[in-house]
Amino acid sequence: MIKICIIEDILDIQQGLRSILESDNRFLLLESFDNAEDAIRELPKLIPDVVITDINLPRKSGIDCVTEIKSKHPEIQFIMFTIYEDNDQVFDALKAGASGYILKNTSAEKIKEAIIELDEGGSPMSPKIARKVLLSFTTRDINPIFDLITKREREVLELLSKGFLYKEIADKLEITLSTVKRHLNHIYEKLQVQNKTEAVNKLYGKE
Repeated sequence: MIKICIIEDILDIQQGLRSILESDNRFLLLESFDNAEDAIRELPKLIPDVVITDINLPRKSGIDCVTEIKSKHPEIQFIMFTIYEDNDQVFDALKAGASGYILKNTSAEKIKEAIIELDEGGSPMSPKIARKVLLSFTTRDINPIFDLITKREREVLELLSKGFLYKEIADKLEITLSTVKRHLNHIYEKLQVQNKTEAVNKLYGKE
């Protein structure tokens, strides 16, 4: 039987998760929390196998909770249960020590499957999340320089590499011409290059 705790501040969602878990004899629900602070205090006493946690909690976040608990109890497995799909949230959760990441619109059966997969040593993720993680890690493995510049700076440089003019880039990204130039100056400084050709070559490994 898999021992589980829930951290979710929206009571309807928390109750929905409780119902899913309590209706299946493979799971034992130990406790539910509506904030990270209580969970951080109580989880070391309960030692669940799996913690299902939201990211966006009232004060400390679910990611903060993962960070604090995993440093002292690495055996506790966390699965993030959230509406967020953006890369920053994904990577912050994974870097903190989460082993799974599913979205709140996931069906009850898929949630159960994810918990079992996690308990058996897997890393369950919603298909959209898995694809984003794979694409991002692939990009970073190919060229770590991607980590040096921001998402917006990368967008500017990618458009430059496709032949767009400064004015066209400004229009496409809905920013001013001076902002485009400022982004480029930052890119040149970070990548230690003199012009856009050198920047594009360095970023895409064409040196």
